[in-house]
Amino acid sequence: MEFEFRRRDYRAEHESQLLPRSRTLKHPLSSPLASRQQQAKTVRGSDLDFFDPLRGLDLNASEEEKVEDTSVSIESVTQDLMKEWKSLKRILMQRFPVSKVISSSPVSNIIMKGSKVENPPTLSHLEETGSEQTSVEETAKMINQQDYLAKVYELRDGITSAWQAEDRVTSLKLSIKVTKLLMDTTVLQFYPTVFVIVTDMLDMLGDMVWERIKEKAEHDVDGTVICTLLNDFQASDICLEARETCYNWFCKVGSVRELLPRIYLELAILPCWRFLVNQPLEVVDRLVMMVRGVADPLASLYCRLYMVHRMQKLGFCSSGYLIKCIKDIEDVLGPVIVDKDGYSYITDDKKLLFSLMEPPIEYITKCLLLVGRQEKNVLGILEELGFGRNNSQSSNTSHVSILLHYLLKELPFELVSSQAMEILRMIKCSSDCSFSQILNYRLLGNRLCEGSSQAGFLSSLISEVFQAASQYQTLYDYLRIMDAYVDLLLQNKMENHLDALLDDIVTLARDKFLSEEEQASLQSIILKLLSHFEDLEEVLPLNHLIEILDLMSGTSKSGVNMHLLDMSTRNGCICDSTTVQLLFEVSQALYDATDFINVKDDNNRQTAHLISRFVEMVDYGAEMERHLMFLAECREAFNGIPELKETLVRSSNSLAVKALKAGKRHINFVKSCLAFSEVTIPSVSTPMKHLNLYLETAEVALLGGLISHSDGLVMSSVECLENESLRDGLKAMDVDSMASVVCKLCSLLVMVPGNPEKGVVEILKSIFSATCSGSWAMPRLKVKIFCAIITLSSTLFQDNLPYRSANPEIIGNDLLFFGDHSYKKELVSCTQLVLGELVDTIEQESSQIARGNMALEACNCISSALIMNEKVSQLCLRLLETAKGCLGAKDRYIESTKKSLKL
Repeated sequence: MEFEFRRRDYRAEHESQLLPRSRTLKHPLSSPLASRQQQAKTVRGSDLDFFDPLRGLDLNASEEEKVEDTSVSIESVTQDLMKEWKSLKRILMQRFPVSKVISSSPVSNIIMKGSKVENPPTLSHLEETGSEQTSVEETAKMINQQDYLAKVYELRDGITSAWQAEDRVTSLKLSIKVTKLLMDTTVLQFYPTVFVIVTDMLDMLGDMVWERIKEKAEHDVDGTVICTLLNDFQASDICLEARETCYNWFCKVGSVRELLPRIYLELAILPCWRFLVNQPLEVVDRLVMMVRGVADPLASLYCRLYMVHRMQKLGFCSSGYLIKCIKDIEDVLGPVIVDKDGYSYITDDKKLLFSLMEPPIEYITKCLLLVGRQEKNVLGILEELGFGRNNSQSSNTSHVSILLHYLLKELPFELVSSQAMEILRMIKCSSDCSFSQILNYRLLGNRLCEGSSQAGFLSSLISEVFQAASQYQTLYDYLRIMDAYVDLLLQNKMENHLDALLDDIVTLARDKFLSEEEQASLQSIILKLLSHFEDLEEVLPLNHLIEILDLMSGTSKSGVNMHLLDMSTRNGCICDSTTVQLLFEVSQALYDATDFINVKDDNNRQTAHLISRFVEMVDYGAEMERHLMFLAECREAFNGIPELKETLVRSSNSLAVKALKAGKRHINFVKSCLAFSEVTIPSVSTPMKHLNLYLETAEVALLGGLISHSDGLVMSSVECLENESLRDGLKAMDVDSMASVVCKLCSLLVMVPGNPEKGVVEILKSIFSATCSGSWAMPRLKVKIFCAIITLSSTLFQDNLPYRSANPEIIGNDLLFFGDHSYKKELVSCTQLVLGELVDTIEQESSQIARGNMALEACNCISSALIMNEKVSQLCLRLLETAKGCLGAKDRYIESTKKSLKL
């Protein structure tokens, strides 16, 4: 005999590899008892038995942590406001886009002189004298937006060019010309864009004037350095010439005829007052009063916005002028809201007007409260504005809704919580058209949910909110308000109010088709309910919940259904039959609403995973037949989900194992489970999963002592290797994954009894044949499979197998073929056939490194399986020579292989 297998004593080998063990009384991760007790007290304050040794060293550090200082410095306020200003400009440009063509006015016509718009002679003359009077009532013309903006940018570049040419007069004239654009509100939606462009130009002009005056203050006429001004310089540090230049600029700006350009230009150079006075309080008060002279509400509001921005450049952070601004805004908005004065615009759409006012109001209120935090006087500011009065006064006082909204948005949570009832009364009194009262109710609820509120007033507050929401007749308005308070109800365990909410929803929604907006609001409420509870069993008893779910449809219902499935599979098995039926219907609704043809869609994948997870988590306990029927129903109901087929097979196999543990009386049920799996596996789309599922099912059959079933399943897995679809699907498959499956098959064959009639190596030869002929098997994969076959043959040759089936009725090959020499001859013959193909396959590998590693892998496999006689030695030396030629003689893998071979 040319080849002879090594004799193996698996038990002795196992014992020789065990490390010596000694008993210890101390765990290696344990710490001293005192530290353990100290840490246990810090963990949730209750579980004294819990101890995490990895957190022990951090205790002292956590005790030394200091409370963060919540005070705000002037520098941080200024930096925050500058960031907010940049963000505001970006929002203004993006939020209010305009059409490509806009209507013009006399002001814009003057700016566009020289472009496609023809100007009346009278206007041209007025422009030359710099004293034109504008009228928005004149006939409008159409201007291309790009041409308009290009002309403005051209004027801005002209200002820079004139300044660099020392022509200050021209720079100022062009600046006046551009600033006059802010007098034009004929195209409301275009105003924010014009404002951003013009104020950027004004900021640039202000910086240039500042640098010029600073240059004169620091250098003499001949360039000699007089001094270097620090950031906190005083007016007394400025030389006379610089002061005169500064004063001259303010005089020039003060001579501008039109009020609005005059205010904007003085604001542009406002920081220059520092060269003249140390505390320009009178200047600030004068500018605040000057803005009151701007009649147009939109223009006056944006002018105040720019004034607040330039005050930051002045380094003057005071809540006094900001409070005046807020009061002035409220006075300006009053007539617009009541519409007494009959303002005439090209558009009378107040909704557009107030939407244009929102960003400036939000910025100004944000500035006010940031400064208030820095001054630690937020409550005093609110009292100044009339928001902190006693109940009897405030109940009769109404505030502009839009101002109330943005003040509430920026207030610290502590104030919102302590003044919640007062704020609610103000919202009730403020029902004007400047802002939706519903959104103010929502904002109050959202703000109260930000932290832990005092429970004393919450019940009465929620009752008043219910009363206010019930005044709205539509379901959508009711849902929008109450949605903001759901978390508050849940956090404070207000079951009665929660039941009342669900009752109202059912009453308002019954016999009604819900719109998309109502569906979205209802979805938000239901998701908050589901997110609050950890277990689905706690949610289902809620009043009217199932009825509300039935009212929903479309994407909103799908979102709720996905959350229901996700929630149901978090905490272990689903055992209640009613819950299973509900979730089955939920899964059906999701399945019907999803297009599973497009598997690449993330939502589709998530839906498929949730349904599969639900099926996997169902457990009918002792009712195993009912469970198998449920799996059959799922296979029929969710036939389009590939992932589910795999889950069904594994669940069926688990049922079979569960039945086997219960005793032999369930053997027919086990056969039913195996039949279910055999029928389901072919519908699984991935060939690799076919192989794995067949092998897993074969293991179950072997455990049950069903040898014929096991043989059939093993042969089915082998047939998969020969299947044409497998060849097409495994062309780019990972070699290690496929090799792992074949090794798993070989491991299983150690326990499977051979068939004396068909030959004990029939399955081995089928694997070998499929590997040789399969186009999917690359040389590296072939070598791994051939080595697995050789190792399996060596194992089956032994007198005692390393492991056996857990079923004692299954007789292993070592006993079944004991003393049968033909059995061992077949194994040797099969090994000789594989060895010849193994060497040829290694030579076919094109990559040198891969070929060298493959040769060493084969050499180690042969030496461990066969006795080292002359024939085997020659074969191993040949493989070593191949490896040396590919990897080099000094390769460490080659050296270790030589040592193991003792060559």
